[in-house]
Amino acid sequence: MAGGKQTPRQRMMGILYLVLLGLVALSVPDSLLDAFKNITNSLDASRTNVTKGLNDTYTNFENTKLKEQHDRAAPIYKRATEARATAEHLIQHVQDIRDELVKAGGGISEKTNDVDARENLDISPYVMVTGKKGEALRQDIEETRTKLLSYLKDDKERQGINFSLNADAPKQITGPQKTWEEAYFGDGIPLGASLTTLAKIQTDTKNAENEVVKRILSEIDVAQVTLDQFQGVAVAPTSYVLAGQPYTADIFLTAYDSKSNPTITINNSSVPVQNGKGHYTVNTSQEGIFTYSGSISVKGPEGTKTYQLPTQTYQVAKPSAVVSPDKMNVLYIGVPNPVSVSAPGIGKEKIRVSMTGGSISGSNGHYVATVTSIGEAHITVSGELSPGKTAILGTSLFRTKRIPDPKPRFAGKSSGSTSAANLRAQDRLFAVLDGFDFDAKFNVTRFTLMIAKPRQDVVIYSTAGGELSAQMRAAMGSVTPGTTVVFKDIIAVGPDGTQRGLDSIVLGASN
Repeated sequence: MAGGKQTPRQRMMGILYLVLLGLVALSVPDSLLDAFKNITNSLDASRTNVTKGLNDTYTNFENTKLKEQHDRAAPIYKRATEARATAEHLIQHVQDIRDELVKAGGGISEKTNDVDARENLDISPYVMVTGKKGEALRQDIEETRTKLLSYLKDDKERQGINFSLNADAPKQITGPQKTWEEAYFGDGIPLGASLTTLAKIQTDTKNAENEVVKRILSEIDVAQVTLDQFQGVAVAPTSYVLAGQPYTADIFLTAYDSKSNPTITINNSSVPVQNGKGHYTVNTSQEGIFTYSGSISVKGPEGTKTYQLPTQTYQVAKPSAVVSPDKMNVLYIGVPNPVSVSAPGIGKEKIRVSMTGGSISGSNGHYVATVTSIGEAHITVSGELSPGKTAILGTSLFRTKRIPDPKPRFAGKSSGSTSAANLRAQDRLFAVLDGFDFDAKFNVTRFTLMIAKPRQDVVIYSTAGGELSAQMRAAMGSVTPGTTVVFKDIIAVGPDGTQRGLDSIVLGASN
């Protein structure tokens, strides 16, 4: 039963086992039986350790390779589990025989912690040789050995294995040749030594499983690239093309291994890969032009090769819709006119804006137009389509108009009536723009005040500016209910610098 790749400790136990077995023919002292028991315990402990290591190997493979490369790993894992089942079948067969021999030997003694009849020389030959259980076990060992080797995929791997698991009969120096079961379980073999032999068979089986399974599972790491998927690809620098600009694209056939996921890195971060293809997703919460580059690492027959990706550029823009009124494109004289400019597919930093009939300034999509005369103005937008190449993207026509006339107000009113007390409390005339979106202010530069009291002559005063003069304030201080107050000849000047003649205000004083 010796042979195969063994550690020094295993070889030492094998030699000790043979020496002890040779001494059995002379006598069966307790010290010799204790030595067999110690070897049995050591073999069982070794088998437990190998089992634990193998279970960890199975679990690690299930949690990594079987999930990451399922299609490729599944058949490999299936062969490994079949090898495990084959080995477990033999280990259980041996365990059944051990249990039967222990029962026939009176069970486990509390004194020796060994089978009670461990020195018995009849139980083992009766069960294993006369009862043919040794012959059945030998056949099972040979079949298990053949099956385990068959799970390896080629002769090269099989030739590299030399199992210690075998049922070869030892060569006899003297006397007739014995069968394997007669040599290890026949006449003169104490029950304790037979149990040690069975423990060694179980350990050899588990070691054989360990060697076969690890070789099977390691196949997943063998460099392999199988181009099994083909796909036509068209790659264009951009999918947004302006009229007059040529559309170009590279069209070619590509192939990839759908069962082997390469390692893809973009901007120093790993990209998830499924079915041989990476999926790159990035947050686009900010506007602007962005670039990315990376690499693809593939395991090939000559090791891992890394291929660099060409730098890619993409632009992020906010969703937008441009609504242009056909008859209301108006710029006003004397106020800053805000103008937003954008061109889909072209970065705001690559846009240039010019103007006729006025001036325009600003950047990054936000501009201010200034006009000084009534008529028309043209705003032209140009864009950089490629390095060194600029084209006109469009021209918009605007009408230029002066700011509408404001309405004069006194005591918050332009006409009607208000209390005499309210009239007496005011000291200024205002010119107000109603419903005008620009921040345009008008200042009253002069006006005339007429006060008509009941049964009295009308008094008239004129002043410059928007405030009441001293005479006006004195006259307004005597306004009583029934008095009519008129502001006329009102002149105001706005941000465009022109003088505007405003409508008159007629107010009646009430209680």
